[in-house]
Amino acid sequence: MTPLIERLRALSPEQLQGMRRGIEKESLRTTPDGQLALTPHPRPLGSALTNPHITTDFSESQLELVTGAHTSAAQAVQELTRVHQFVYRALGREQMWVSSMPGDLPPDAGIPIGQYGSSNVGLAKRVYRIGLSNRYGPRMQTISGIHYNWSMPGLSNDDYFALIRNFRRQSFLLLWLFGASPATTAGFVDGLPHGLQPLGDQTMYLPHATSLRMGRLGYQSDAQGALAVSYNSLKGYAASLQEALTRPYPPYEALGVQDEAGGYKQLSTSLLQIENEFYSTIRPKRVIRSGERPLHALRERGVEYVEVRCMDLNPFLPVGIDEATARFLDTFLLHCLLSDSPPDTPQEIAALARNQQSTAARGREPGLHLERDGQPVLLTDWAREIVDACLPIAEQLDAVLGGHGHRQAWEAASAAVNDPARLPSAAVVAAMQQDPAGGHVGFALARSANARDALLALDLPENARAAFERQAADSIQEQAAIEAADTLPFEAFRQDYMSPSHLVV
Repeated sequence: MTPLIERLRALSPEQLQGMRRGIEKESLRTTPDGQLALTPHPRPLGSALTNPHITTDFSESQLELVTGAHTSAAQAVQELTRVHQFVYRALGREQMWVSSMPGDLPPDAGIPIGQYGSSNVGLAKRVYRIGLSNRYGPRMQTISGIHYNWSMPGLSNDDYFALIRNFRRQSFLLLWLFGASPATTAGFVDGLPHGLQPLGDQTMYLPHATSLRMGRLGYQSDAQGALAVSYNSLKGYAASLQEALTRPYPPYEALGVQDEAGGYKQLSTSLLQIENEFYSTIRPKRVIRSGERPLHALRERGVEYVEVRCMDLNPFLPVGIDEATARFLDTFLLHCLLSDSPPDTPQEIAALARNQQSTAARGREPGLHLERDGQPVLLTDWAREIVDACLPIAEQLDAVLGGHGHRQAWEAASAAVNDPARLPSAAVVAAMQQDPAGGHVGFALARSANARDALLALDLPENARAAFERQAADSIQEQAAIEAADTLPFEAFRQDYMSPSHLVV
């Protein structure tokens, strides 16, 4: 019996039944013809600062829809669907862009940065986003994706970090299986070194790419590239993050915090303004208290869940993800937890970054090799090895939770390993090649319209609609109360919040 099977059998039914997962899904609001919607965050959706289920990400035009934590994949996707149904009823003629890569964007200065009101916490959220715009450019920030939050009872900090190390080693599989952003507009890469090829007049792509979002055009940072964050322990991880959050970074020092007129350019001059700026395929997380820094929460109370951050929006699915994808993620995360997880090294961390870039840009290229333990390995061989090892986990999940959904999700992944033409990225390229004149924008616009129609056609129960409306109204009142309670000038608030003393226990 392998160690993985032994550990799988050692899990109690209560642990598997106690798994929780939640979904955060970003989408740009667009006009019916695919232009970025420049209207404010719709008031019927409530306050972007305080509504727990409907907020914005970087841009005022970038919705972020958030579910609670659920005991089944079906419940999480169902709630995400309900949130979409409510949002679409508030958008009027606008729609949600179903592709991770944006469509036609206005000039950089015309991309509206999120607004969160006049409170100190709201201003801090906006200044943080101004800092992202100044550091990386606003175009990169309009790329959208899905975050999958996952936990299981009975896990220690060391268990979660062992899972994270293996996830980072094997996350190429998720980019390969679920990446769906092989193309973008010509305008998106205008003025950038990109290495993409034209597909028609207005689209740029890579023929074997899986996820431009997770490649060099996506959430990458040369500045953060120097960060070799280790995931061998909570203590080491926290020390690495604290260094990045507190040590001034010369280019950002040169930018400064404020301009001559007192307008803010960023929250701080350190490599990371706040913890969320750290780009990673997965993060250890903990629910924070009001005003608390995430790093302090982790250090004081430990890891509560992991946040998977490498999932593209699937443009063929109305809400960007489905139950089968979620069930495979549950299975894969258990595989990462139950497999041997040796400590990482700086050399391995560098190799994993190269594997991610290769998979994002060339994942479906026949004969593509990745690096494993210092040796080349065929991506497809490694993928098949991981997927095969997931089968007993999928079967155990079905045995405990009921049904055949995990086995069916595993079968779909196994079939894709044997036939990469089934992959979403391959389907996206094939669709665009059939209509090169329409290209990326034409494809995503048609899929967005289909998603809108499908979701509006679904029945939204009156009690669900009323609950969303009540939550939106309550969030507006909550924002007003926060603003009324503020007494500290923003600069004093900023300096206090950014103090290194708030990062330690």
